[in-house]
Amino acid sequence: MPERPPLHREIPPPECPPGWRTGPPDFIGVGTQKSGTSWWWALLAAHPGVEGSAHAKELHFLSRFQHRPMNDDDVAEYHRHFPRPPGLLAGEWTPRYMAIPSVAEATQRAAPEARLVAILRDPVERYRSGLSQWYVTRRRTGRPPEDERGESEAVERGLYARQLERLIERFGRDRLLVLQFERCLSEPADQYGRTLSFLGLPQWLPEPEVIRLPVNTTTVGKTDLDPEQHRRLVDGYQADVARLKDIVPDLDLTLWPDFGHL
Repeated sequence: MPERPPLHREIPPPECPPGWRTGPPDFIGVGTQKSGTSWWWALLAAHPGVEGSAHAKELHFLSRFQHRPMNDDDVAEYHRHFPRPPGLLAGEWTPRYMAIPSVAEATQRAAPEARLVAILRDPVERYRSGLSQWYVTRRRTGRPPEDERGESEAVERGLYARQLERLIERFGRDRLLVLQFERCLSEPADQYGRTLSFLGLPQWLPEPEVIRLPVNTTTVGKTDLDPEQHRRLVDGYQADVARLKDIVPDLDLTLWPDFGHL
């Protein structure tokens, strides 16, 4: 059987201009897929205090270490991905990091002082959007129709509490900012301000067309769920969402209609 192409290509480090330095990222966006992370990265990259290289979105470097430990050469290579001039912050955002158990350890090894940011979306809606994307990826990478890995992964990626707990165990709760996708949509300036404060950046607003940048722009439609599928998803997520409320006390569950009673 021919070898299947990888889901993500490896990106080489960029050149470091004279007078700049490389080193561990100051911040890492760790999640979650289909939750407006490209939009939020664009907002951060637009800030004058951030060296927002386009290649640092979807870097996928820290997800390489699911089957082997990260070594010193890996750490040095990772640091080369973040050239910046004096006084500017650098970071990356790979939305699938949060869902991969090995990433917490790799992140602690390669960027022990980094601040982490996650955007969470109603897990049922995230599942619908993520599953549709999996069908596209399956066709693109030549995976057979019976390969259902993406369906189980789409469910797993909505179990936010267990994913955040892994990161908190390594970094502590105060090093992790958790935003809610639905609030980012309804009050982007306020939530952007929270993000800047967390990263120690001065308050600043980008041009209106950037703050209103469309999110999840894709030709892929959401997968429809029949009532039984919907019920199973809600039942499967309910305990995790209840735990999530303890981790993120300001989570507004009225914005997640299936869980507003928790």
